[in-house]
Amino acid sequence: MRWVGIASLVLASLAPGVFAVKSQDFKTCSQSGFCRRGRALSERAAEAKGAWVSPYSLDSSSLSISPNDASFTAAVKSSLYPDIKFGLELRIHDDGVVRVRMDEVDGLRKRYDEAASWALIREPEVSKDIKWSAGKKDVKAKYGENEVVVSYAPLKVTLLRNGKEQIVLNGEGLLHMEHFRGKEEPKAQEEEVVADSEGQQQEVLQPEPEVNPRAWFEGETEDAYWDEKFNTWTDTKPKGPESLSLDITFPNHAHVYGIPQHATRLSLPTTSGPDPTYTEPFRLHNADVFEYLADSTMSLYGSIPLMHAHSADSTVAIFNAVGSETWIDISHPVPGKSTKTHWISESGILDVFLLPGPTPSDVFAQYARLTGTTALPAHWSLGYHQCRWNYVSSEDVRSVQKRFDEEDIPVDVFWLDIEYAEEHKYFIWDKRSFPDPVEMTNDVAATGRKMVVIIDPHLKRTSSYPVYQEASEKDLLVKNKDGNEYEGWCWTGSSSWLDCFNPAVVDWWVEKFKLEPSKNGFSWVESTKDVHIWNDMNEPAIFNGPEISMHKDSIHHGGWEHRDVHNINGMLFHNLTSLAVLRRTDPPQRPFVLTRSFYAGSQRFGAMWTGDNLGTWDHMAVGIKMVLANSIAGMAFAGSDVGGFFGNPEPEMLVRWYQVGIFSPFFRAHAHIDTKRREPYLLDEPYKSIVKDTLRLRYKMLPVWYTAFRETSVTGKPVVRPHYVEFPKDINGFELDDQFFVGSSGLLVKPVTEKGATEASVYLPAEDQVYYDYFSHSTYLSSGTGKRIILPAALDQIPLLLRGSSILPTRERPRRSSPLMAKDPFTLTVALGRGGDAKGELYLDDGTGYQHESGEWVWREFVASTEGKKKNAKVRIENKNLGKTRAGEAVDPTRVTDVSTETYDSNNAFAKSIEEVRVEKVLVLGLGSKPLSVKVEIPGEGEKELVWEWKEGVAAGDKKIKDGAVVSELVVKDPRVGITKEWAIVVQL
Repeated sequence: MRWVGIASLVLASLAPGVFAVKSQDFKTCSQSGFCRRGRALSERAAEAKGAWVSPYSLDSSSLSISPNDASFTAAVKSSLYPDIKFGLELRIHDDGVVRVRMDEVDGLRKRYDEAASWALIREPEVSKDIKWSAGKKDVKAKYGENEVVVSYAPLKVTLLRNGKEQIVLNGEGLLHMEHFRGKEEPKAQEEEVVADSEGQQQEVLQPEPEVNPRAWFEGETEDAYWDEKFNTWTDTKPKGPESLSLDITFPNHAHVYGIPQHATRLSLPTTSGPDPTYTEPFRLHNADVFEYLADSTMSLYGSIPLMHAHSADSTVAIFNAVGSETWIDISHPVPGKSTKTHWISESGILDVFLLPGPTPSDVFAQYARLTGTTALPAHWSLGYHQCRWNYVSSEDVRSVQKRFDEEDIPVDVFWLDIEYAEEHKYFIWDKRSFPDPVEMTNDVAATGRKMVVIIDPHLKRTSSYPVYQEASEKDLLVKNKDGNEYEGWCWTGSSSWLDCFNPAVVDWWVEKFKLEPSKNGFSWVESTKDVHIWNDMNEPAIFNGPEISMHKDSIHHGGWEHRDVHNINGMLFHNLTSLAVLRRTDPPQRPFVLTRSFYAGSQRFGAMWTGDNLGTWDHMAVGIKMVLANSIAGMAFAGSDVGGFFGNPEPEMLVRWYQVGIFSPFFRAHAHIDTKRREPYLLDEPYKSIVKDTLRLRYKMLPVWYTAFRETSVTGKPVVRPHYVEFPKDINGFELDDQFFVGSSGLLVKPVTEKGATEASVYLPAEDQVYYDYFSHSTYLSSGTGKRIILPAALDQIPLLLRGSSILPTRERPRRSSPLMAKDPFTLTVALGRGGDAKGELYLDDGTGYQHESGEWVWREFVASTEGKKKNAKVRIENKNLGKTRAGEAVDPTRVTDVSTETYDSNNAFAKSIEEVRVEKVLVLGLGSKPLSVKVEIPGEGEKELVWEWKEGVAAGDKKIKDGAVVSELVVKDPRVGITKEWAIVVQL
């Protein structure tokens, strides 16, 4: 959020739909010198058609192939500048990922080459089994179904699978690394005056202009090489031009996804070529965009330069490790078959990772091995978060909690925005409104709840603020171009910014969060372990800066300009804050730190949200697409603010938004300071009861969400998954982004985002499978070609299906907060598939600490199978221990959730602590006939008959299922079997 004057306060009180982004605050491509240059290059290439040839070539005589691993280096020449040297390096990692690096060699200056070091969890291992072979025209490496070919002249890198091109770099000849050069002063033109025979002066003769031999490639003029104006600001460019242009083509993939964050469709629309959807490229430049549009290529708060390309044959991806502002054009040279992208970055080296797939799951694992997985969050953080700008006092917080309890509405977290802090000096409580912050937090924590308090990166420049004073004295602040402390304007007024690239900031920032007095300066003693953190404004947002951000010629640690690291900046502040919260207790507790700005790798440090959205139906709908886009780019712990930050949503909209929110990984309601209070208990009936039931559904399904997060934390596969991820060969679903699956649970969600809707169209995947309405248990049969069905969607109905062959563990008892559910019993819903089978998982640990990293967890698999013929069939539902059969699958050793099979003990301390937790109900959907008996078998205890009820209906495997048919239901009442023990329920038909 940011202050924009009285006009915005008026707008905030108006009906939704009256908002508009201040587009004049932000550049278009035509207003950005390096983007203009890059697009002009592309236009010249298009005009030249087949005559266009890249000036870059690999010098084969310089080729040096490593004998020890799958890497090589070579010199690269440019026919534009024969005296400028470039170096190329290719590496093939153990998992088949290809890294392509190119940098200027012995240049006048050093290009920024540290972006990857911030994103990667470690330097990847280069394969020792794969070998490069050099020929007359190229150098190749073949491994499995994959082959990498590097062509010498012109330079081109191609990744192939089974001889079919997957990714091509510089296939269109748009590679251009602007080399460093000295600034040439313009020559003064001498006037040549000629007199006639009578001494009369004739006109001045101008000399013939010099022909620029490089104009075909670089253009006729030097465009914004050394400085650039935008509105009232001038960006000095002491290093001169240093942009990087690169075309990346996916010749056999018609859909591309990713490069968040943008408010647009999941399958990214075109920005160039014939009849483009947008005329502006997608921009990656972290920015505080006030009242952002719900359909735009404008940059927003975060940037992840990762793009997936998908077809029915394969999924591949590229990760472009660049930290500077980047513009990306997308076109389809062969509609329905191929995709061409053009990446234009302001600075940095070429450092691109080619992820070969060939499945979505493979791509997620490959990216996770590079940048890490989503940290396993604290269990409570998956509950409901209640926030607004601002709860105004300690008593306000207490009264809000009281109202939630009086209405029996669950909530886990209460949030405080900037008004808690005296003069917006973070860590310093405003004692007029919050005289007892520790007592207030303890009152909230008494019912298992937490507080989240905002800490922004701008520090008020005043001697009365010890945090700023210490940072200034220790030289920990960003500098301006003249080497003095950078000064800008933000919530605190005159402010300076922590330079998180400075290693000295790490220990100093950790010290600020200590809960006891420190010998090394200020520490936040008026806090508790139940206070967690919200990092806002970390793009960084600066009210009086160009594009509401920091001047690009500002200087960070190491002498790097802000332009080099802009998109990485927000991640580092998030990283440091997460580390500080982690280290404030011994033993450490899992931190919750929400960030607005992010980069590749931010998933390791916590959650993100989609920023200051508007209370409109369009923003509700696009928020789903944005969460999906962030999820496939690694940021799995994502959500959009329920109700919209701006505006006063009508009750119908608010109800629908809560129904969206409960199926978002991060689930928070938030609102602007000038909106009407809209806590759920303030709604009139029937809206209040509908929202209450909606919130309770989230809490019932917390075991499903936590199990999905465990999977994400070890595999990289997202928590919420678009259709193409789960059904990568179903071409009808490649553009679907208004419905999704939750983890591997089998839940298929289609949120309603249209006013007045009473039904919803849901696409069922191309498979022979039955789907059950989660609430009514009505059946719907998909087909091998996929199909659409219509589900009822009155205001109190959520279109939610459970795929056959799934088993869903839930906790059905209503509680005020999630920690109070820790010992509650489970209900198992067994949704039999067409073959009478079903499977599901449940992962549990203490939810707060790190004991799970040493094996203190419970991981169970529930399996249903049908044996025998129809009349004498037997359905067996078993509870198995996954710890001994599937442990050790971790992708990121720095975030190990599982331990090896050799060390895992199923009787670990945590398992013992919940050994009394039982299954209190089993619901079996789709049995073929009424059971003759239902018994439980427990090893060492024999078998016993169970109490059950039967409802007649259709069977899961019935070929005559009609959409909406009533399914057969078996309810097994309280089998009294432990969740941590081996057992089987046997249904004799």
